[in-house]
Amino acid sequence: MPESRTPGPRPALLLSCSVILLALTACSSEDERPPAPPTGVTAQSSSATTVHVMWKRVKAAKDGEAVAAYEVLQAGKKVKEVDADRTMVDIAGLNPSADYEFTVRTRDTGGNYSAPSRKVAVTTLAAPAEDGQPPTRPGRLRGKANGSRAVDLRWTASTDDQRVVSYDIYQGDAKMHTVEGAETRAVLTGLRPGTGYVFTVRARDAADNLSPASAPLRLTTARGGGGGAEPEDFQVSLRKDTKDKAYYLDLSWTPPRSDGLVAEYQVYLDEVFVTTLAGGDEARGGRARHTVNLGTEEGRTYDVRIRPRLPDGTWGAFLMERTVTTGS
Repeated sequence: MPESRTPGPRPALLLSCSVILLALTACSSEDERPPAPPTGVTAQSSSATTVHVMWKRVKAAKDGEAVAAYEVLQAGKKVKEVDADRTMVDIAGLNPSADYEFTVRTRDTGGNYSAPSRKVAVTTLAAPAEDGQPPTRPGRLRGKANGSRAVDLRWTASTDDQRVVSYDIYQGDAKMHTVEGAETRAVLTGLRPGTGYVFTVRARDAADNLSPASAPLRLTTARGGGGGAEPEDFQVSLRKDTKDKAYYLDLSWTPPRSDGLVAEYQVYLDEVFVTTLAGGDEARGGRARHTVNLGTEEGRTYDVRIRPRLPDGTWGAFLMERTVTTGS
C-alpha cells in the first residue's frame, strides 16, 4: 500500500485517519437509510370541510433511528405534521363535496423521510345550510373494558337542527376515534393492559359545529394480554409443498370472547389485502383459518397482519403482526 512507503509514524496516522473516515462514511450511510412508510392508512370525512386521517404506528428503523414525526400529504404537499406518538389527525379547511387523496410519510430522528404510503381517497360531505347551532351534548356515556386492550363505549344520540354527521371519541384531550352520526357505539382497540382511561364523546354537524363533551367515563383495562377485539393464540406457520415446491402460509386464531363484538377480520400480506374471514361467534370449530400460496420464490420476507371490523362498520387498527421469510 502507498502508506507503507512513508517513513516514520505517518503511515499509522494516515491509516488511522482512513479508518476513521471509513467509519464515519459507514455511519453516514446507515443514518441515511429511510424509515418505513406508514401502513393501514384510512381517511373519513367527518364534516363538509374536515377529513379524519388515521394510520398504523411505524417501528424504529433497523439502523436504530426512532420515528420523530408523521407528515400527511394532500396531492403531494404537506398539510399536517404530528409527533411520533400520534397516529391520527384532522385535516380542516377543505371544500364541501370535493374529492381528495391523502398519503402519510414517516420522518425519523436522523431527518430521513420514508416513501409516501398508499393513497387513500375520500369525498367531503355536502355543504349544509347556514348553521351556527351545535348539536346537543351526547347523553348517558357508558361502557366496559373488553379484556386488556379494548373498551366498548355507548351513548345516547345527540340532536341537531340540521343533522349529526359524526361523533368524536376523546381520551383526555386527545381524539382517539370518529364514527358516523348514525352510530352511538364505538370499540376502541390498541389500549394498554391494566391502565385507567377517561373517555368523553362530542357530536359534530356538517358545518363543523361541535357539541359540548359528554359526561366523562372512567374505565380500566384488565391486566395481562388478550381480550376485546384482539384474537387469541394467533398462529402463523410456513411450509413448503414437496410436489409444487411452493410455500404456503397457514394462519389460524381463536376468536375473542367479547360479546360477539368482532364478526370478521381482514388479512393483509405486507400492504396487500388477501381475504376477509369470519372471526366472531360464527367461526367454525372455534378457530378462524386461512392458507395463502406465496409461490416458489426463496428468501422473500412477508409481514402478515390482521384487523377487526368494529361494530360501527369501520375497520379497526391492525392488532397482530408476524414476519416470515421463505427458505429460512
